[in-house]
Amino acid sequence: MIIERHHLHLLSLLRETGSLERTAQRLHLTPSALSHRVRELEERLGVSLYHRRSRPVRFTQAGDRLLELADRFLPEIQSAERDLAALASGAAGRLYIALECHSCFEWLIPTLDTYRRQWPEVSLDLTVGFRVEPLPALVRGDVDLVITSDPQDLPGIAYLPLFRYQVLLAMPRDHPLAGKPWVDPGDLAGETLITYPVERHRLDIFTGFLGPAGVEPAQVRTTELTAMLLQLVASGRGLAALPAWAMEDHLEKGSVTGLPLGDTGMEGTLYMAVREGEAERPYMTAFTRTATIESARVLRHIRRLPGSGG
Repeated sequence: MIIERHHLHLLSLLRETGSLERTAQRLHLTPSALSHRVRELEERLGVSLYHRRSRPVRFTQAGDRLLELADRFLPEIQSAERDLAALASGAAGRLYIALECHSCFEWLIPTLDTYRRQWPEVSLDLTVGFRVEPLPALVRGDVDLVITSDPQDLPGIAYLPLFRYQVLLAMPRDHPLAGKPWVDPGDLAGETLITYPVERHRLDIFTGFLGPAGVEPAQVRTTELTAMLLQLVASGRGLAALPAWAMEDHLEKGSVTGLPLGDTGMEGTLYMAVREGEAERPYMTAFTRTATIESARVLRHIRRLPGSGG
């Protein structure tokens, strides 16, 4: 290579100081050694770069062209070096998050707001896994963290518990089942069940409650938004199984009521899934800690677990 980074840096300093002597001091060289380096570059290029007898230094057209190059590329190189140093130290990185938890926005949005202020060097993005499989995407490297209540045994994936929660069946307060202490699977045989638009194997109401009892609801309808789902329940359009913390506002307002699933109830755990080896990166542990703190601050119907962040 004829032109190298140190050549551009040398010329940039020469323009800044205005003299060969001061530039040599900045580079910890003798003036003769610096002059030799400049002549060597000029011989490579076949042009003169500055007028030897001018004080302060006055550059030739060729020198000005190289200075234009220095002004364009030296800041980019310095910026890239800073970014790489931050990545190496764990102070920066990429954190693309995918959700399998479709009612998490109430605590996740304040988590992201707090985290962005504390870790501005981390590139953040968020996607909801309605039509993609987030955990396989994590294995591929397309995303960096998945929030899920359905851990799968996948190679290279670690699961960090966030909190434990109770699943309730939401229904209108005047629903015939509302007077029971809990609901049994057979109670849903004639009901419309409202769910998120995901496969049944990713829904606790089917895998942990109806499926084992061999019960099928009369109808299943879907909606992507938790707020819409609860509005449909409140208006008598169907019933829905949701985490208790996702129903807090509606339970307090009395627009719906929630009953345990079965006499012992049903619980779930929310996890943050990451690739093994990345969980201990500083920006990742900081997100885990922030998510734990914010979810505990915002939500009441959850229970912290040993091993969760914070």
